[in-house]
Amino acid sequence: MELVFIRHGQGEHTLDVPKSLQIEDPALTSIGKEQALLLRNQFPLTDEDVIIISPIRRTLETAFIWSENKNCRKIVSPLVAPRIFPIHSSMYTLPCDKIIDLEIIEHDYPTFEMDSKPSIELWSDGINTLTEQQFTYLAEKFIGDCKKLHKEKIYIVSHDGTITSYRQMLSGQRLTRNDFPKETGWFSVKC
Repeated sequence: MELVFIRHGQGEHTLDVPKSLQIEDPALTSIGKEQALLLRNQFPLTDEDVIIISPIRRTLETAFIWSENKNCRKIVSPLVAPRIFPIHSSMYTLPCDKIIDLEIIEHDYPTFEMDSKPSIELWSDGINTLTEQQFTYLAEKFIGDCKKLHKEKIYIVSHDGTITSYRQMLSGQRLTRNDFPKETGWFSVKC
């Protein structure tokens, strides 16, 4: 199985850092929407594909624009929500990285399904500040659940820190923030 991790398009929270990191539920910018459209050429989807999406507006919008007019399976999961990288014990979740309410996701994205496996705590708190040990445990379970989908390729729309955390865990390499993917940048790994 191949996992293709794709970072969301440009979000409003990146336009005036650090002040813009205080924006709650930031959407894609017009550039971010164009970047999401370009994914259609880079990764053409079929109705047989599966996309797993972080429960944050900018990732949901990226997946929605990219998959428009495709009946592929779209699964929203907190196991690919924002994650601080590298993790620090004193860090906390910024307003721009807070998971949006399930009711809002279900209303705004009715064709997306919610991952039923994660606990209610993960749906509210996410994986942002979990210890490395906690993250690794959940990430390994997540990879196992992906394998149970029996697909050759699964796309995951997520965030720079989350992608880098999974990449470090799966590759065994020591990575830094310099390894973050750019907007709609991607990383692929065979599992």
